[in-house]
Amino acid sequence: MQTSPPKHTNQLTNELSPYLLQHAHNPVNWYPYGQAALAKAKQENKPILISIGYAACHWCHVMERESFENETVAAFMNQHFVNIKVDREERPDLDSIYMEAVQVLTGAGGWPLNCFLTPNAKPFFGGTYYPPQPMHNRPSWMQVLQGIHNAFTTKRTEVDQQANQLTYHISTQDSLFFKSAVLDVNYQQPLGKELPDAIYQTLLKNADTDDGGFGGAPKFPSTMSLHYLLNYYQASNKQAKDALKHALFSIDKMIYGGIYDQLGGGFARYTVDKQWLVPHFEKMLYDNALLVGLIAKAYKITQNPLYQETIEQTLNFIKREMTSEEGGFYSSYDADSEGEEGKFYVWDKAEIDRILQDDAIIFNRFYEVSETGNWEGKNILNRHFTYQAFADKIGYEEEPLKRVLKNNRQDLLAERDKRIKPGLDDKIILGWNAMMCTAFAQAYEALGQEDYKDTALKNMHFLLEKYQVKEGDLALYHTYKNGKRLYPAFLDDYALLIEALLSIYQISLDDKWMQLADQYTQYVLDHFSEAGNPIFYYTTQSQTDVIVRKKEFYDNATPSGNSTMANNLYRLGILLDKTAYKERSINMLKAIEDTLARYAQSFARWANLALQLVYPPAEIAIVGEEAEVLTKKVNALFIANKLLMASKTDNKTYELLQNRYQENETLIYFCKNYTCQAPVQTVSELKKVMAAVS
Repeated sequence: MQTSPPKHTNQLTNELSPYLLQHAHNPVNWYPYGQAALAKAKQENKPILISIGYAACHWCHVMERESFENETVAAFMNQHFVNIKVDREERPDLDSIYMEAVQVLTGAGGWPLNCFLTPNAKPFFGGTYYPPQPMHNRPSWMQVLQGIHNAFTTKRTEVDQQANQLTYHISTQDSLFFKSAVLDVNYQQPLGKELPDAIYQTLLKNADTDDGGFGGAPKFPSTMSLHYLLNYYQASNKQAKDALKHALFSIDKMIYGGIYDQLGGGFARYTVDKQWLVPHFEKMLYDNALLVGLIAKAYKITQNPLYQETIEQTLNFIKREMTSEEGGFYSSYDADSEGEEGKFYVWDKAEIDRILQDDAIIFNRFYEVSETGNWEGKNILNRHFTYQAFADKIGYEEEPLKRVLKNNRQDLLAERDKRIKPGLDDKIILGWNAMMCTAFAQAYEALGQEDYKDTALKNMHFLLEKYQVKEGDLALYHTYKNGKRLYPAFLDDYALLIEALLSIYQISLDDKWMQLADQYTQYVLDHFSEAGNPIFYYTTQSQTDVIVRKKEFYDNATPSGNSTMANNLYRLGILLDKTAYKERSINMLKAIEDTLARYAQSFARWANLALQLVYPPAEIAIVGEEAEVLTKKVNALFIANKLLMASKTDNKTYELLQNRYQENETLIYFCKNYTCQAPVQTVSELKKVMAAVS
């Protein structure tokens, strides 16, 4: 049966972004961001509406249904505005600029982000979601449109003045944040241990000791802060037991909660409650990458089988549902299916009873399933017991219980797969892929499963091949889909790629990855730097389609490009014996040092660098025929911020490996605080050496 064509088409029909394509048949005449829309605004002297969101954004979909599909609203928008739709994941540079404008204007931000610009793209008014009718102290969307149109046509001077002031504020805000005399910072002046101690105290002050994590609802994983606590625990010679306790407690609570998909694996973006029960059901690639890395570190410390199970389930989800045939990782799954948030994931008790039959009694008790449900009459699966504790409670043996529950999960997952799935955002983002590549490498270190190493290597080859602007050039693109590449890569793309290259080197021992990490680092230094300031710009100097060239330094849902580069530079400075890299890294940290302790959660990856400067990382060299075997064993140990190089032969390329090859022997060298210990031959001996010098 033939289906009738969509009633409307607009300028988005040829875009690659699933988010933009969702709006391609709105009656609003949306344009993608580009010269055509900007020229039209200037030619017709109309204000620009730039509306920014992403495919997994629930309230973006709500506003589309309520307003952008409304014929009357669309007609007004088309008559009086040039309307631009932006996928924030494709253009995070634009999102950053106009998000800051809205935050200055309203004190808050979020998505959908709706910002009104003058014809020369300067912002003068904005907000987030607006309802179709006035409610909750918000005007309706039509009221906003009418007000903006009236202001633009009758108070143009005031509009332009506000736009100029706001643009100036955005352009200068970055410099206000840094120390005024960055160039005078002496990188050799050591940091005191007071800084990492203060960061630790700040994190604990904000820790939720009842439910894990930090703060109240809504609750986000705060992965980088938990990384810091684990690293601080080791830096304190395992005396900071509260750091370890809270990190592991938080990880356990997330794994047990509704934020974790108990059937299919993988974590949702956040929960709307503080107990981790009710997720905002979208699944983002980057959250899962960061959490896998965190849990891999926790596994190294504890050998807790719960952590192994969670890593395996999550990476199985990534390989099963978020990996392309070429080896790239997709961006996200929507929160909604069939127009309802969470519908794909929740259960009626009767449905579970029908599928599992006799096993349902145990399953329902373990996963907190009831007739009334725990969310809007439905059940979000969650748990409160270890397998052993629950087995003891019901008079069962642990291993048979685990087998029964595993079979139950598989049966329910098979049934769930018959449902209509949430939308998949299948664009492939360079930086997010690099994060997941690193996560697979970290999982390989912790668990030793060869397919994780293979997946990481396949993804890295994919990124280096598909994102290259032209052969022989280090310049890269930001996104890829269906053989097409778009937008120049941003700072965090390069920074996270360098981090992934270092992770790949550490599990493969192939020198080419180290050399590429060095080459891309030099590329960043050449193309993202500002004379006289160690902090990098977010965009290259060749990108000219933004009104302001910003610097990003906050560690939010993803680590900032600057904090990641600062860590990369410090590590490479040691590994490659490049003092200039270390100088740049330390200057970057000192530029924001005064803010670190006060706002630790917003600078958690920066905090990890501070920890390394006060408690220098272990430098480990493994040289000899059995280097690969010993490297795999050493990588499985918890050694926070270790720097490892290894070679089966006499490698004279790197300072850390020089003059260490001995015929017919494989030796492990351990150095710390500019002092090297006598070489050893086994991991057991290495552990004794580390214990003696820590």
